[in-house]
Amino acid sequence: MAAGRGAYVWRFDSGRICLDLVATGPAGGTPRAREQLEGPGRLADWLTAARLVPPGTALDALDATWLTRFRELRADVDRLMSAQLTWSGGQIDPPAAQLGGPRDGNALDRVNSLAAAAPPGPRAVRGEGGALVRTLSAEPDCAGLLAVVARDAVDLLTDPVARAALRRCAGGSCHRLYLDTSRGGRRRWCSGEVCGNRERVARHRRRTADASSGTAADGSP
Repeated sequence: MAAGRGAYVWRFDSGRICLDLVATGPAGGTPRAREQLEGPGRLADWLTAARLVPPGTALDALDATWLTRFRELRADVDRLMSAQLTWSGGQIDPPAAQLGGPRDGNALDRVNSLAAAAPPGPRAVRGEGGALVRTLSAEPDCAGLLAVVARDAVDLLTDPVARAALRRCAGGSCHRLYLDTSRGGRRRWCSGEVCGNRERVARHRRRTADASSGTAADGSP
C-alpha cells in the first residue's frame, strides 16, 4: 500500500507500523536506498501518511529532536527484528542471540521504555456534513507518538503468531522486513507489485537472453 501527500509517496507494505518505520531508512529498503526521513517536514508527512495522526493535525512542536528520536527508534526496531529473524532461522542458538542484550546495545530496554509512555488519545468529532471523524484529544507530543510505534514493536515481538510470520524480502535488491500473512506462508516479497513484479521482469529478461544465446549458438537466423 502506498500513501502520502504532495510529491512523495510512502510505501506501507510490511503489515506493521514499526516495520514501515524501519523501511524509511537506508538499512530498511534497498541497498541503494537513501534516507527518507530527511528532515522534520518529511517526518511530519510520514506520521500523517502512516495514520499516526489524523490529516490536518497540528505538529508545531516537531523539530530536529523528534527526527533524531524517531531515527533512533527505527534503528533499535531494525536491530531487534533482525536478531529475531536470525534466532528463528536457526542460524544461532537462542542464548547466543541475546535479543535486546548487550550485543544489541540494549535496544530492547530502550524500546520498552518508549512503549511505557502514553500514546495520543483519540476523539470522534463532527466533521463537514456531520459525519464523525477522528481527531486527537490534544496536540501530540514526541513521546506519545514514539510510544505508538514502540508498542507495535513490543506486540510483534511477543506475539508468537506474528513473530513466526516475520520475513525479509527475497527480492535481489531489497531487504525490507514484512509479515507474511499469506495462506501457507509462501509470500516471498514485501510487495508483489514492486519486488515481485521486478523479479518476474528479471526472469523474463533472463529467459529471453538465454533463448537468444541458444539461437546464436545454433547458427539459426
